[in-house]
Amino acid sequence: MPESAQTVEIATRALAALDLTTLGEDDTPAKVEALCDSVIGAGGLPAAVCVYPEHIQTARRALDARGAGAVRVATVANFPDGSADAGRVGRETRRAVAAGADEVDMVLPWRSLVTGDEQAVSQCLAAAREASRGRVLKVILESGALGEAARVRRASELALDAGADFIKTSTGKAGTGATAGAATVMLEAIRDRGGRAGFKASGGVRSLDDAALYLGLADRLLGAGWATPQHFRIGASGLLGEIRRAFGGSGSDAGGAGD
Repeated sequence: MPESAQTVEIATRALAALDLTTLGEDDTPAKVEALCDSVIGAGGLPAAVCVYPEHIQTARRALDARGAGAVRVATVANFPDGSADAGRVGRETRRAVAAGADEVDMVLPWRSLVTGDEQAVSQCLAAAREASRGRVLKVILESGALGEAARVRRASELALDAGADFIKTSTGKAGTGATAGAATVMLEAIRDRGGRAGFKASGGVRSLDDAALYLGLADRLLGAGWATPQHFRIGASGLLGEIRRAFGGSGSDAGGAGD
């Protein structure tokens, strides 16, 4: 396949899987609306926009006004610290759903896993799953902080067994984001449980080469055709410019912190 055609193929797949993200402490409605403006462009629409809970309704209105109602609105819970307070997890998830979120990205209490307190992990996962019924639940493992492959594997298993729809590498707020090693462990866990759940690479995914790496891993471990937006996401906004340029667009970036 000629290089240009290969680039367009990767760009097409990456855009369809993209969760455009702004999770900055200084986010404003205007910034969220600007993010929603960026969904319109060469190559089609992304999968979702991800914003803080207070901006869910702003994002939904802005997307609908731009004729982009198919783009989902995602938000975060237990973010970014990943506390072991199951009550907090349940409250934040319920409020997100009530505000209109289609998807909730919840941070696993990874410190509890590191110290061996799997009961606390399971309680938070159960609270998130119960509160998010009818919505997509993505569980952020914070794989860089977990460090060891065995911990990443165990976190993946606990999240999948609790009914997570996706497992996600990181918040984008920690020192280490997505890595090929962590992605491989997570995708293997998904495969070993039948491939029902999805995978999301987030944290430091900036280029089409990065996107191609994770798409390639998914294709190898779960088969061609698995990595659709129903099973595969990329949490990034900095990637959007390169995607648009692949289609001959202007290539302006969008989004902010946390991607």
